[in-house]
Amino acid sequence: MPPTHSIIITGGNAGLGFETAKVFANDETVMVVVACRNPQSGQEAVARLTALGAHAAFLPLDLASQRSIREFVEAWHNAGLPPLKSLVCNAGMQNVAAPTKSVEGYEMTFAVNHLGHYLLTRLLLADMVQDSRITLVSSGTHDPKERSGMPEPVYENAERVAHDFEKSMNAGLRRYTTSKLCNIYCTYELSRRLAASDDPRLSSIKVNVIDPGLMPATGLARSWPGPLRWVSRNVLPFLRLVNSNVHLPETSARRVAEITIGPDASPGGRYFSNGKAVRSSDASYDEGKARELWITSAKMTGLPVEVTD
Repeated sequence: MPPTHSIIITGGNAGLGFETAKVFANDETVMVVVACRNPQSGQEAVARLTALGAHAAFLPLDLASQRSIREFVEAWHNAGLPPLKSLVCNAGMQNVAAPTKSVEGYEMTFAVNHLGHYLLTRLLLADMVQDSRITLVSSGTHDPKERSGMPEPVYENAERVAHDFEKSMNAGLRRYTTSKLCNIYCTYELSRRLAASDDPRLSSIKVNVIDPGLMPATGLARSWPGPLRWVSRNVLPFLRLVNSNVHLPETSARRVAEITIGPDASPGGRYFSNGKAVRSSDASYDEGKARELWITSAKMTGLPVEVTD
């Protein structure tokens, strides 16, 4: 059976992204579009999915470059793939080494984890069909009450976050948790704006955000010092025995898929953790900061503030 619709997964070449692609690949009506910056890795992922009987394609995407994001959208338009039904904003990074800048000069963690996905999502809204779904992958580390051991996020405004180049491991971890708070701000703000749209297609699109839990050895700790990378690979997996929010990537992938294509996608604007809709951090419900992040992100990406077709 030929595929009837497409699902784009950023970072679909490895880790949680690839495991999620495998879940979607079980449906022969789905074209899984792997979006990542490494062509070899992307093509290998497509080959593995195809070997499983899936319909799959690769399109290059570097979330640290707004030009690359726009080229991805153009390539999507020219690829002749089935209509876009779902977008999973999964790709992410955590940098505890010296801070780096994106092509546009923004701090890399913010640029990749939030701003790149913001631009990609906004540009793809016009391509999404009725009742489409958008899922953002955040992290429970955004919530100080989770006692994850990670620094509490610090969000005053987007400009300060985008130009935070403090040099320390703690600062790098703080930038990560702050970027994950930005994912939730963006989810809630986009959900509100879509629901308020006069366009019935746009108002039908549902947006949710998920904490996939701690998934040791998925590559997120690649910038950590060597001894800590060893701990991540060899010790942290055993936390599953004592912590209910430590998961295999396969488990988290099923949950990402469920809130993307399952009934839990409605009514939208919700945060999921451990397989159920729960309350995100107190700070994440600050509509003023969510609005400011949205408006400033529009400025940083050269987009209008309002969501339009």
